[in-house]
Amino acid sequence: MAGGEGVAQRQQQALVEKHAPERLELSNGRKAKITYSVDAPPFISMRIQDLYDVKETPRIAMGRVAVVVHILGPNHRPVQITQDLAGFWREHYPRIKQELQRKYPKHEWR
Repeated sequence: MAGGEGVAQRQQQALVEKHAPERLELSNGRKAKITYSVDAPPFISMRIQDLYDVKETPRIAMGRVAVVVHILGPNHRPVQITQDLAGFWREHYPRIKQELQRKYPKHEWR
């Protein structure tokens, strides 16, 4: 019985990792740690430069759950929280970029 329990536990762990992973690989190749909470959707927090080339909101649970993205400035403080990353890049980034470029001229801005 003990051997069967170990197999079942590994299978259960693999299923949890598949649907609710600890880390998520983004489309730009970077990895983000996912934070889970009982009373809020899962989220990641990343600096804006680490999100360059990530056009769509990351998803987990085989694509069924959109992850909330806490977009951080170079000072690691949130500048935007969104579940619509495409909309952020299109609608909000141009204004935010201007503000942050003035404050942090040595950082890369695309």
